Amino acid sequence: MQQFEIIAEKRADQGKGASRRLRRAGKAPGILYGGGKTPQSIAVSNNEMMLHLAHEAFYSHILTLKLEGAAEKVVLKDVQRHPFKPIVLHVDLMRVDEKKKLTMRVPLHFLNESSCVGVKTGGGVISHLMTDIEISCLPKDLPEFIAVDLGAMNVGDTLHVSDLKLPDGVESIGDAEQGVVSCHLPKVVVEEAPVEAEAAAAPAGAPAAAAPAAAPAPKAEGKK
Repeated sequence: MQQFEIIAEKRADQGKGASRRLRRAGKAPGILYGGGKTPQSIAVSNNEMMLHLAHEAFYSHILTLKLEGAAEKVVLKDVQRHPFKPIVLHVDLMRVDEKKKLTMRVPLHFLNESSCVGVKTGGGVISHLMTDIEISCLPKDLPEFIAVDLGAMNVGDTLHVSDLKLPDGVESIGDAEQGVVSCHLPKVVVEEAPVEAEAAAAPAGAPAAAAPAAAPAPKAEGKK
């Protein structure tokens, strides 16, 4: 299993000005909380966090936080990024209590998507209705992801949260009947060519179609 380590330092300065100074120094402000301890404001390396955030597993792993020589087990609960710059604006880390259940969102990995019955022989397509799922478990049971096997899916089938095979010690949170993934026939859109387009396609200077001639009026019969 992949391991992640975060080096942090305590920070005393608060406010927007202090946060801007941190970011100019290549650091990101954050908060460490939970575990029955007082919340602690921290600062972490922005470059280090960006490298970690590039790994999907970082979001659903027990992380090691090193703070002034002491190591703690934490999980990532929230991260705020700059809309277009590679900058972490703020990070929330929660201490882990080995004896208490965690509530986390973990990614879904869809298996056998292109070879499932509905796609391979039925001409169907797969629609992902969810990309991750909220679960509850002890830290030791936290999975990196939940595998969803689509091999037996046919056209018209939908897998729900209740259909997922969760690891031992892991339970889902929320609506058990919420759809996760479905297999259906692709929609066919038929577009009619507009009349204006047909008229525009006619050769320039082409005479307009003549209206049908009116039938001649019947001649009045002369008196005998």
